[in-house]
Amino acid sequence: MSNYCQVTGAQPSFGNNVSHSHRRTRRRWDVNVQRKRYWVPSLGRHITITVSTRGIKTIDKQGIEAVVAQMRARGERF
Repeated sequence: MSNYCQVTGAQPSFGNNVSHSHRRTRRRWDVNVQRKRYWVPSLGRHITITVSTRGIKTIDKQGIEAVVAQMRARGERF
């Protein structure tokens, strides 16, 4: 799935554009996802994950080891 954060699980949300005349057309709000490469000492290698900017802040706060452990518990592949 594109536009999916592997750390936070954030996905695009959907809604309507509402014009001045109140006509509604569908639109989507995409997640700001980046492909980031992290060194994981416990694995002894780099991993590349698709992560949102909020996920990057989570990794900075908790550490890559803790985040990788949570991802493995969920069964996430990387």
